[in-house]
Amino acid sequence: MSQQEQPKRPQEPVKYGDVFEVSGELADRRIAPEDARMMQAKETSALGHTQKGGIAATMQSAATANRRGGFVEPGVATYLDPDRGVSVEQTDVPGARVTKESIGVQDVGQYVEPRPVSTAAMGVSVQSKITIGQALEATVHTAGKKPVDQSDAAAIQAAEVRASSNNVIAPGGVAASAQSAADYNAPIEFDENKIKLADVLTGAAGKLQEDKAVTKQDAEGVVSAELRNNPNLSTYPGGVADSVTAAARLNAKGDI
Repeated sequence: MSQQEQPKRPQEPVKYGDVFEVSGELADRRIAPEDARMMQAKETSALGHTQKGGIAATMQSAATANRRGGFVEPGVATYLDPDRGVSVEQTDVPGARVTKESIGVQDVGQYVEPRPVSTAAMGVSVQSKITIGQALEATVHTAGKKPVDQSDAAAIQAAEVRASSNNVIAPGGVAASAQSAADYNAPIEFDENKIKLADVLTGAAGKLQEDKAVTKQDAEGVVSAELRNNPNLSTYPGGVADSVTAAARLNAKGDI
């Protein structure tokens, strides 16, 4: 009688760099059970539940694999940044609430949910769709510390063009500022000396000459622009393309 085939133990531990866009020492650290438990607690506290397929769920799956493989012990936590550990932060922007999740000092995920917008003239609270300008502003809270590069400038230009009824880039507008920032940053060696997305996108909705609700087509155009100008052929987590895409998905649900 043949024996049942036993599941194979993983040959290598799952590290943060294997499942998240992180760098430095964190990328080489093993995901431990206590890390996942802490993130689950943070998500539940902030969101009321654990996101299906979200950051905490991903960490739990990785920690379980590491425990079964004998790479970590139950109840053990990976040494993370002592000041941050894991965190889930929420910020309200016009028409939406942005939830940002971080491990140590590095951002690993974001969620955008619609929020009621008060209409004083009507004396009621209504749900409005998220505009391109609002999606750009949301990026300040999810990737505001990221230095502006050419992929960001291209994505912001695509967003501004789609918000407008013409293809003209306004002098001194958001797209022009982003391109100037990308040009300025290019020869600079250290990130702390570079212009950040927050410097360019704060108050973006008010800087656009025109604005409109984000559509799937708008998001596809912004994603394409960011990818074409990114040598890694990937969008930045929580960056311009991610924020616009998240807004388009919410708008497409038809319940906002």
